Amino acid sequence: MSALVWVVDDDRSIRWVLERALVQAGYRVQCFADGASALKGLSEQRPDLVFSDVRMPGLDGLSLLKRLAEQLPDLPVVVMSAYTDLSGTVAAFHGGAFDYLAKPFDLDVAIALAKRALPTESPTLSEVSSLDALVGDTPAMREVFRAIGRLSRSELNVLVTGETGTGKELIARALHQHSPRSAGPFIGLNTAAVAAELLESELFGHEQGAFTGAVRRHAGRFEQAEGGTLFLDEIGDMPLSLQTRLLRVLAEGEYYALGGRALKRANVRLLAATHQDLEAKAARGEFRADLLHRLNVVRIHLPPLRERRSEIAQLAQRFLSDASVEMRLESKAFSAEALAKLSEMAWPGNVRELRNLCQKLLVLSPGRQIIVGDLVQAGTSAHAPAGTPQSNAWATQLLHCASEQCARAEPAIYERAHAQFEQALFEAALQHSQGDRQRAAKLLGIGRNTLTRKLGPKRGG
Repeated sequence: MSALVWVVDDDRSIRWVLERALVQAGYRVQCFADGASALKGLSEQRPDLVFSDVRMPGLDGLSLLKRLAEQLPDLPVVVMSAYTDLSGTVAAFHGGAFDYLAKPFDLDVAIALAKRALPTESPTLSEVSSLDALVGDTPAMREVFRAIGRLSRSELNVLVTGETGTGKELIARALHQHSPRSAGPFIGLNTAAVAAELLESELFGHEQGAFTGAVRRHAGRFEQAEGGTLFLDEIGDMPLSLQTRLLRVLAEGEYYALGGRALKRANVRLLAATHQDLEAKAARGEFRADLLHRLNVVRIHLPPLRERRSEIAQLAQRFLSDASVEMRLESKAFSAEALAKLSEMAWPGNVRELRNLCQKLLVLSPGRQIIVGDLVQAGTSAHAPAGTPQSNAWATQLLHCASEQCARAEPAIYERAHAQFEQALFEAALQHSQGDRQRAAKLLGIGRNTLTRKLGPKRGG
């Protein structure tokens, strides 16, 4: 019988989306809207894994985590939160949580966490074929494939560069699967998504009693990746203090866990990725030049989607087909005009944006064939034609939406549009700042008090 996974979250949409993804991955799933209901469920069955939100009415996620740790100390619990800087949660994460997901999260990441927490599960078809998106006939992509082939018998460190959404983790997984370490684990960590005070322990682990709240030993990513590959995404966001420690591990191959006295051997191949110009950061003193040399033994650069226009139609049809299988929905196809339109668009979010759009179109498009009008209704930033400055793309979309509403003589257009536009800015800034309102306000160029007043008290996980 497949493993039983519990999803505990007061947000119905999170429960629905995560349940579908987990069921598709082959797990049995039971959902709860609050912590108290989940605790009552323990009298009837024992889950194999729990995904729990932090902020919920009544018994919150941190209290649930503590209660589960008392009753089922070996039960892995993944904590979900929209705020990576919540005061008081650092010790709780280390004290009992198996791992955590920062909202909004990628469903692939959630499934990967489930597989890591339940290692006895067999890999699914979608996991085995996850590299199918690595298609392409442009010279740049052919060079990427040749590089993977040349490195297939190597354990050299590799730095994967490219804009956000170009598929850098796919390249890292391909390098792992075609390497001498393919039988070992592939362990990833997005250094930008982890709070600074958590990152050192996430990398190197800690011993029981290493700090307040460290009630049990925690294996870091270096230990988890033993004999396999460790992938550090967004390496450019790693704090300088940790860069120094990472450099020492790469140079000496050894490290200590926090609070530990036993010297550990780092038996991993390190792959790193970034969308930033690390040479420029090193010149400004924001990234260690000696660490860059260690990471950049071989570099693979992924081109943005706008430089792969001949492949967009092929990718779109692949993503649409994959989405219909994953969501168990009726298959659809693009019209020739829609494919031509897709090939003309700007794609600031690259391959990830195209994949997300295809999933949205599968659900929202009314007919069996997706037409140009469906692309407009999907409301994506890809509407802007190629060559449109990214800073003006939103204005083009806003003009289109305003024209439609005027044509329908809808009331109070200004008031509703202003509120929606403001809310979109706030959500984007909060996502980029991992829920830190002070950083979000700085990004927006407004005062933190102004942002707090408009958003109101913090809510959600």
